[in-house]
Amino acid sequence: MNVAYVFSTPNASFILEKMIVPQLEEGRHGATVVGMFFFVDNNYLLVRGNPTGERLAQLSRKTGMLLMGCDQCCYQRAIADKLIEGVPIGCFPDLYKALAGVKVDQVITL
Repeated sequence: MNVAYVFSTPNASFILEKMIVPQLEEGRHGATVVGMFFFVDNNYLLVRGNPTGERLAQLSRKTGMLLMGCDQCCYQRAIADKLIEGVPIGCFPDLYKALAGVKVDQVITL
């Protein structure tokens, strides 16, 4: 099953660090994660040097999983130019286009 995550909760950091990322790294998540989209302060996870973001970027390079930050959220926080290399920013039309070639079975908002 292919899933995409949308992170809008203030607890996204905990959920990623303690649950999702370790499961993905260990190959026991149970679904193929094809994309992750980050809102509001969750975009700080994608800033260069953030340990969780760097782990996600490594997984992305290995699997092709999309990581994308909300463009307006990144601009508002003045971090658009500080994201991990290769992580794009965009809005929903950009997200839809980026995931168009992948069959997404479920979108999960956390």
